[in-house]
Amino acid sequence: MAHKPKKNSSNGATLGFEEKLWQAADKLRSNMDAAEYKHVVLGLIFLKYISDAFEEHHAKLDSERGQGADPEDPDEYRAKNIFWVPKEARWPHLKASAKQPTIGQIVDNAMAAIERDNQSLKGVLPKDYARPGLDKQRLGQLIDLVSNIGLGDKESRSKDIIGRVYEYFLSQFASAEGKKGGQFYTPRCIVRLLVEMLAPYKGRVYDPCCGSGGMFVSSEKFIEEHGGRIGQISVYGQESNYTTWRLAKMNLAIRGIDAQIGHGDSFQNDRFPDLRADYVLANPPFNDSDWRGELLREDKRWKYGIPPAGNANYAWVQHFIHHLVPTGTAGFVLANGSMSSNQSGEGEIRKAIIENDLMDCMVALPGQLFYSTQIPVCLWFIARNKKNSNFRNRRGEILFIDARKLGAMIDRVHRELTDDDIHHIAGIYHTWRGNKDCEKKYADIPGFCKNAKIDEIKKHGYVLTPGRYVGAAKIEEDSEPFEDRMKRLTTTLKEQFSESAKSEGEIQKNLKDLGYGL
Repeated sequence: MAHKPKKNSSNGATLGFEEKLWQAADKLRSNMDAAEYKHVVLGLIFLKYISDAFEEHHAKLDSERGQGADPEDPDEYRAKNIFWVPKEARWPHLKASAKQPTIGQIVDNAMAAIERDNQSLKGVLPKDYARPGLDKQRLGQLIDLVSNIGLGDKESRSKDIIGRVYEYFLSQFASAEGKKGGQFYTPRCIVRLLVEMLAPYKGRVYDPCCGSGGMFVSSEKFIEEHGGRIGQISVYGQESNYTTWRLAKMNLAIRGIDAQIGHGDSFQNDRFPDLRADYVLANPPFNDSDWRGELLREDKRWKYGIPPAGNANYAWVQHFIHHLVPTGTAGFVLANGSMSSNQSGEGEIRKAIIENDLMDCMVALPGQLFYSTQIPVCLWFIARNKKNSNFRNRRGEILFIDARKLGAMIDRVHRELTDDDIHHIAGIYHTWRGNKDCEKKYADIPGFCKNAKIDEIKKHGYVLTPGRYVGAAKIEEDSEPFEDRMKRLTTTLKEQFSESAKSEGEIQKNLKDLGYGL
């Protein structure tokens, strides 16, 4: 029987003040655009965090002067992986100056001083607080607000307060920005599902379109939650948007994650051309038509076919495959059209990937999970070697999971996969894959999951849409109200019209389902 979601959020328990802090900070932005205000707030939160950690260690060193400790020696802090904060950048100084009309310049000077003395932060921190368009009175109020939260002391670090506040703010800004928000933030439930399914215990993890770095943060959390050691994975990422790259650097720095994050276009300027990763986790831009593919027609990454210049989906797929070790696995998000498109040679590329037995699993997700689009998306899972000794031999097989009915609405327009949803989907995959520590035996669930042979997929024209394979759910489950069915089919129809890759036959079928004979 298909899993029924419980109404528990996958975001986990909040600390109790994130929402109040967000509401207070949001009131202070006045007419400033959320995209601009994001850097104002997150920059200050970052500065408060490193200053708190510094001040705590400074007090300890000060008490140990008699033993030769020097609280003003930068090396004393670097030895403990604590950022050195020069006097002009310490939070007590900023707080004392919050009411001054020059507070914008004071904050800019603080950011510049921290970058000067900490090479890993060079070019990362925002330094435009002195600009005329930023209300200095509101900036001072924001500093007072942030002053009331302990972020970087030992107790706060043990509770990951900075990480949770930062993640909450990132998600809120993504929601406030709407479509543009998706460029830097992938909803946490999707990230968690990818990580739970791939289970990156150790090795090299790569995300060539890493946004604000959520995939890496979630991978580190996964290791901690499953009894592993932080540092068992090496993190490599790349981000083309400069301001988003800065967010990623700050997001990882506050968590102490040692990562190599390059800035630049992964297609035109691959910063890690020789990297072969054990895991690829990614959420690339959907249906990107501006990736300048015409300049890369002869690129060595296109082993399974030249991707069309008007859509980067299959360029990303092949970029991921190219960067995997021979036993590597990849999990990534793509628009639904990628599962069935035959336009501009995409169908032939998909056919080659399937016939080379690289496809491991396909998951169809419900709509309304993203802040940036209402169009449903899917998760692809690629395995370079399906006879990998860590799992059973899965050659010639692909697992299809249709999770479109899962999730719970968290507000009027956004849906979220629950903890139970995530564990259920990941558990099905691990059981099917044959993990060594998995005692259950896999079985198809009508309407939800199906282990399909490549010969069957060939008969369907190499289309990877799970709905074609999982069949119908049992009668007792197929009691969808008429109004809900109409809404779902209408949404599907709109999606098919909006994605040119859909075939005319599929559109006609959905029109017939709606009661319009053609």
